[in-house]
Amino acid sequence: MPDTPHIVSDVMSLTVVAVGRDAPFKEIVRTMEQWKVSAVPVLEGEGRVIGVVSEADLLPKEEFRDSDPSFDEQRRRLSDIAKAEAVTAQQLMSSPAVTVHADVTLAQAARIMAVRHIKRLPVVDDEGILQGIVSRADLLKVFLRTDEDIEEEVRRTVVSYLFPASSHAIHVNVHEGVVDLRGHVRDASLIAVAVRLARAVEGVVDVEPHLTQQ
Repeated sequence: MPDTPHIVSDVMSLTVVAVGRDAPFKEIVRTMEQWKVSAVPVLEGEGRVIGVVSEADLLPKEEFRDSDPSFDEQRRRLSDIAKAEAVTAQQLMSSPAVTVHADVTLAQAARIMAVRHIKRLPVVDDEGILQGIVSRADLLKVFLRTDEDIEEEVRRTVVSYLFPASSHAIHVNVHEGVVDLRGHVRDASLIAVAVRLARAVEGVVDVEPHLTQQ
């Protein structure tokens, strides 16, 4: 059957740039610029993640520098206006932080990023201690798999699994991550299953089924 999906620990970065809760505004900006990151976790104690400061949290300082928001705008953007006056990480950070555990699948992590509109996720243990960080770029690493690797896995975990008696009659070709399945099968109902399982193989961009019933 198909291999176990890749998880966050397979691709996350172990070197993480973080700041303490008392880090001043300009130190945070310098840290982001130095390390070329768009957000930093905020830590306390032994490394427990208590929040995240992103570029979006810093921008209100510039946006409201020389503006006088109307009363209605003040009511609508209380959080942004408060951040425009913030001077430390604790005042700036979004809390609680959106985090993941190392054993979360890449698909789950990608879904969290999409729903929460964030680019990076701190990876924590059961105590909330920082273990690493995973970014959108990290999640895309599965698409760096070679066509040969993908082909071997599709043959082994899809074709041989679903069609053990006729796997020799099914041809698998992969080009730029697109899987081409060709051949004859006895049970037409398994064609849709084969396509679904092949598409679930990490690194697969698309599946083109050319399977017919004998």
